[in-house]
Amino acid sequence: MPSSLLLSTTFTSSSCKPTSTFVSQPSFKTLTKQTHGFRVSCNASPEENENQLILPETQKLILPNNTEGTFSWGLVDSIPLLISLRCHQHWLEAKQGFKSEGAIRTGRCCPPSLGKTIQPFVFPSNEKTRVRWPAHKGSEKQVKSYKKAMKAIRELPDNHPHSFVSQAKIHCAYCNGGYTQVDSGFPTIDIQIHNSWLFFPFHRWYLYFYERILRKYSGDDDFALPYWNWDNPEGMTIPQMFVEEKDDDPLFENKNPLFDVYRDTRHLPPKVVDLFFSGAKLANNFADELDSERQKACNLSMVYKDLIRNATDWKGFFGGEYTAGNMTVKPSVGSVESNSHTAVHVWVGDSSKPNREDMGNFYSAGYDPLFYVHHANVDRYDPLFYVHHANVDRMWKLWKDLGIPGHSEPTSEDWLKASYVFYDENENLVRVYNEDSVNINDLKYDFEVSKTPWKNSRPAQRKEKSKDLSRALIGEVKTVEEAFKTPARVEPLLKVRVKRPTKNRSPEEKARANEILCINGIQFNSNKFVKFDVFVNDKVDINGTLPTACDPEFAGSFAQVPHSGNQGGMLMPSAARFGLNELLDDTKTEDEEYALVALVARAGCEDLTVSGIEIKLVPIGST
Repeated sequence: MPSSLLLSTTFTSSSCKPTSTFVSQPSFKTLTKQTHGFRVSCNASPEENENQLILPETQKLILPNNTEGTFSWGLVDSIPLLISLRCHQHWLEAKQGFKSEGAIRTGRCCPPSLGKTIQPFVFPSNEKTRVRWPAHKGSEKQVKSYKKAMKAIRELPDNHPHSFVSQAKIHCAYCNGGYTQVDSGFPTIDIQIHNSWLFFPFHRWYLYFYERILRKYSGDDDFALPYWNWDNPEGMTIPQMFVEEKDDDPLFENKNPLFDVYRDTRHLPPKVVDLFFSGAKLANNFADELDSERQKACNLSMVYKDLIRNATDWKGFFGGEYTAGNMTVKPSVGSVESNSHTAVHVWVGDSSKPNREDMGNFYSAGYDPLFYVHHANVDRYDPLFYVHHANVDRMWKLWKDLGIPGHSEPTSEDWLKASYVFYDENENLVRVYNEDSVNINDLKYDFEVSKTPWKNSRPAQRKEKSKDLSRALIGEVKTVEEAFKTPARVEPLLKVRVKRPTKNRSPEEKARANEILCINGIQFNSNKFVKFDVFVNDKVDINGTLPTACDPEFAGSFAQVPHSGNQGGMLMPSAARFGLNELLDDTKTEDEEYALVALVARAGCEDLTVSGIEIKLVPIGST
């Protein structure tokens, strides 16, 4: 029988913690003292689950395994448990906020079951290292091999585990709440790979098997995935091989297997991608209106903030711990996921479609091949998803390779022993662990060495602090204590004064601890694209010209791609973190006792609230 997948959970006192009040549940302490049945169901009734899990002392998060008629995937620690789960095929249809009428894709996301037993992962041996390549400069051989493989998996039956449909459904199932913790007494809590420390390792493994499957069908032993090099000005438009609907090569029957019709036509080349895209604008001169060269410069500043300024430790980069069976399902979001990753998803997705298909919604994103080159069927699905995520995976390597103190993966067993199940290139079910994803050399792939101009794209320092700032910082704006007697609405603007733990820190003190802005208790509707921008020590006027990512006052954003899997449109919890060490220097405000923090609603914030904002010192090397 297949083994279970679970994640033991812990709390740490140093995190920027969300607050969730949407459901009344037993306390964590009470749950862990009981022998408590814990099963995950894809919105199935309890009778549909055959085996009950008995939890040990530590509360566990269970994700699915693959058995006949079921699919289970997930998180594992060293204690083997068995589960039987039924994947509900209609989980999207009744979700409030998801527009089922006119939806482009299906909500039937259960992967095929071959009745196989899960095998342990074995590192590839006696293999050469394949090198992933920037999609805008692929050779004729690389492009042709990629198209050949894509054509082949598109032509497979939908229920084949290697088919493009099945590969797209993996993302749909993992990322859209198809499975809930209903049998643990938490029927309103979805299992979600995004918005936590699972984001990077899950997508790395996803692309790892996707790449090996494509290599098999390409017939090219050198095959490696392309990546969308949107962190380099030369690659900041949608790669040309994904744009043309027709293909001159007769092998592809005049159809380009990398084409997807469901993209925003306003953003086709030569339009430069907007790495802080909001889908809306408040002023005539905000980000949506930047000329191409200014957009490229600001994109580089956005990547700099994602990988350096706001990614000072693993919690800032990966996201917070994923805890199970309690209120903190979505602890905090990492810098890349919330900013450039989400911006690209929404920028590519077709704004004229009900759910911004394909890339603009997690339920459909896997149908765009561009996803995989962003994160790594001519008629139906979009490959951009994959090239997008190939580059997101590359962000992990780049962040680690910077060699900055604090740039290392989580060391908790809860993260290291988290695992997932995928079909490999031989149609075997394989269980993989986070700890085995850390070193890509062991996985026999790498990325082509390319320019990283964002390393030198720290926003320029102000010559002096804003002349309007002083009055706001000495009493014109409410303090945190005054503003958060109850959760505060962000729409259209939330502005507060936040007391700093200290001021006038020396360079030596900054080398020992990072000053972190924590936005806590974010409650948002995950069925919608939501985004607010965060500005620090700027007298924000939403009717005027707001700062861009090129400006030091722009700390970053909190943004979420629609999940379309949240039951009943219930608000979901999260938190976000932003680094202040450089920002305070660059805005000439290191000497101020308070920081002026402004949250500007950009999209989907009608029912979004925040319960607290704080600034704390986090010693480098701790979380």
